[in-house]
Amino acid sequence: MNTIWLLVICISILFSAVSGNIDQFTKAMFAAGKASVEVCLYLVGILSLWLGLTKILEDAGLIYKLSNFFGAVISLLFRNIPKGHPSITSISLNCLANMFGLGNAATPLGIKAMEELQTLNDQPETVTFEMMLFIVINTSSIQLVPFTVIGLLASYGARNPNIIVLPTLISTILSSATAVGILFLFRKLSRRPA
Repeated sequence: MNTIWLLVICISILFSAVSGNIDQFTKAMFAAGKASVEVCLYLVGILSLWLGLTKILEDAGLIYKLSNFFGAVISLLFRNIPKGHPSITSISLNCLANMFGLGNAATPLGIKAMEELQTLNDQPETVTFEMMLFIVINTSSIQLVPFTVIGLLASYGARNPNIIVLPTLISTILSSATAVGILFLFRKLSRRPA
């Protein structure tokens, strides 16, 4: 990936030099660098707020009540996970973070869920169906309120950044249902005798 980015930058510099736009290219590079730092700082604020709320919920014991509430749905999808296994809590929390559009906050929870799912794996060198299902759900992730995207739109001065909530909800429900359906279909087809 680093090679691709280096190639893109070199081609951009070459084209700007040939077209006589080195000045504009330099200004655009510095403007983009400044904008990326501002966006990062803005996202750090959103992420810190979410992680702080998660910590408060965890200390108050509410996080486990939430995970128990979602645990019923998780148990329906992940039938081979024993009741009360810690992976159910991590999967539930990961899904909650993704539902609120906080992918960066969901990443540590996703890693923890995969580690806990690995403890149930009889063949550590292969991936279990539950791991595949979790990856599919995590990747397609239903988003109720995409806080990160709303925050980015607001930081760039959008008049109504909340307008993306309904289209995001519909498209992520459809993509998640399709992805999970395809995974279950492939599982069913792979079990058929040749």
